[in-house]
Amino acid sequence: MFKKILIANRGEIACRVIKTARRMGIKTVAVYSEADRNAVHVEMADEAVLIGPAPAAQSYLIAEKIIEAAKKTGAEAIHPGYGFLSENAGFAEALKKEGIAFIGPNIEAIKAMGDKIESKKAAAEARVSTVPGYLGVIESPEQAITIANDIGYPVMIKASAGGGGKGMRVARSADEVREGFLTSTAEAKSSFGDDRVFIEKFVENPRHIEIQVLGDKHGNVVYVFERECSIQRRNQKVIEEAPSPFLDEATRKAMGEQAVALSKAVNYESAGTVEFIVDPKKNFYFLEMNTRLQVEHPVTEMITGLDLVELMIRVAYGEKLPFKQEDLKINGWAVESRVYAEDPFRKFLPSIGRLVKYRPPVEGPRLNGTIVRNDTGTEEGGEISMFYDPMIAKLVTWGPTREAAIDAQAAALDAFYIDGIEHNIPFLSALMQHPRWREGNLSTGFIAEEYPDGFKHREPEGEEREVLVAVAAWIDHINNIRRRHISGQLPHAVGLRLGAARIVQFGKVEQPVVLAGDYKNGTTVTFTDAEGNPQKTVAFETHWWFGKPVWHGKVDGKEVSVQVRVIPNGFDLSYNGVRTKAYVYTNREAELTALMPEKKVADTSKKLLCPMPGLVISISVEEGQEVKEGEQLAIVEAMKMQNVLKAERDVTVTKLRAKPGDSLAVDAVIMEFA
Repeated sequence: MFKKILIANRGEIACRVIKTARRMGIKTVAVYSEADRNAVHVEMADEAVLIGPAPAAQSYLIAEKIIEAAKKTGAEAIHPGYGFLSENAGFAEALKKEGIAFIGPNIEAIKAMGDKIESKKAAAEARVSTVPGYLGVIESPEQAITIANDIGYPVMIKASAGGGGKGMRVARSADEVREGFLTSTAEAKSSFGDDRVFIEKFVENPRHIEIQVLGDKHGNVVYVFERECSIQRRNQKVIEEAPSPFLDEATRKAMGEQAVALSKAVNYESAGTVEFIVDPKKNFYFLEMNTRLQVEHPVTEMITGLDLVELMIRVAYGEKLPFKQEDLKINGWAVESRVYAEDPFRKFLPSIGRLVKYRPPVEGPRLNGTIVRNDTGTEEGGEISMFYDPMIAKLVTWGPTREAAIDAQAAALDAFYIDGIEHNIPFLSALMQHPRWREGNLSTGFIAEEYPDGFKHREPEGEEREVLVAVAAWIDHINNIRRRHISGQLPHAVGLRLGAARIVQFGKVEQPVVLAGDYKNGTTVTFTDAEGNPQKTVAFETHWWFGKPVWHGKVDGKEVSVQVRVIPNGFDLSYNGVRTKAYVYTNREAELTALMPEKKVADTSKKLLCPMPGLVISISVEEGQEVKEGEQLAIVEAMKMQNVLKAERDVTVTKLRAKPGDSLAVDAVIMEFA
């Protein structure tokens, strides 16, 4: 077996590969940019080599620097992870010339399948069902519009060397094709060093289902079942699960056998994924083949017990697959949530900065038979950079049934505490409670259809409200007790007194409560009306809570986890995708608070503010120019994604406050209007 391998990647996937290599007794070499000098993967590896400045185009995408690092450290093989150089045939060829093994497929397969245009041609030749489209090189927006008109709207513009949702746009008109062509080519160039795009018909209401394949150098290829990846935003996967709740055995077998046939046609070896779109009648069409390890591979590992990274390493060394198709079985269900550094309450715009607190849920088996796994490449105190993908972690849960896996995921998300940057955990948590998701009634349009106006704050209702009221009242009472432990305070105040009355306020809604009980025998929280008459009592069991970021306990016998952030007179609480401020008052405090004037919000309607930290790519207007609603004002790039900022109404530009090349903070003023 290899004695030492280099991981040509960063973040969570680099850490993931290092874990398997370490278990196999293989030494590892990390590479890092100047921005990743203190990254977790650098600390985990046995050796680490600096390869250049922060931008990926000057570090992780330069094959010569990766190869030089491998030769310098004596690495016998390179695992590329995903993204960057993972599907670059030129990189694999360069490794072959240097006698360094590539832990991935053969060069011919990468060329045939790694290029999205060539893979469509290969699939068509192999008589695989494909989506109608134009596979030639598109030179201009005008040519793109002509092609789209011929295919018929809607169409999908896709980067030929793409992946991870980069360089992809759905267009439903000529104007959208023009804009989509320009932004897709720019993103493709920035992310992959290849600005080629192609256009294909966009299938309405599709599901995105992919087949994991494994091949060796001896002609053996198997499919390792499917993953459902239909929950997407801007063509980027958000939640994945295995198996799919939509497929029957016959469709699963047909898709798997077609994926194997395509793989054998290009003599595929290593791990790869054949992606399909599936219409509501279970007709499936080849989308693309990713000749690498997928981001969502953990859900396949959880339902099969396989280590796909280990199998990739063993195949690269020349070993045969240790099983045949009939040996593979599906066991249980797995769900993966991608935890991103983005603000779901501000149209999912990227967020960068330092992880002041990073407390993921405890990994491993639970007493209820579920399992929690967290693949991450960061730690508390780490920094989320504007130069790379915004992924913080991949939270994976396994259960014997789909419902159990989803419930375990919901509980784990509630316990996942992050401060210092904005993140999408509230959105992921809300998705876990969504009836349509829980029913398995999915399509790639799910998020756009269910959240057409974006993800909004909502006030807690029903069981959620009872939990948050009880938690807020109890923690407030505990904090009051702690204050009375100070020397000189009255000793009889220590302990949970019977009949402690409070008013818990969410916005304008007030809920009077009375607490009773003690730590050992449990606590009750009684909800009352304004006159103090009891309405409902909930039993409340808790672990000792003194300033911990997540409260764990039971409310009426149900295990719950609530994130707690202390604010003046109350708490900022997160639970089930609800994030709300709960203020806790005595009766007198509530009376005085009602007299306080409300703070007025500053008027920013005459300014274009930068919605996220990023780089100004272009300014599309001039001072004094009249702009119509919907017209482009500027393009700001962050985390490899270009964001087009448009006028929300008819305006006249009076002052430009930024120029192309400026690096802006969130809410920085880009321009002002009359």
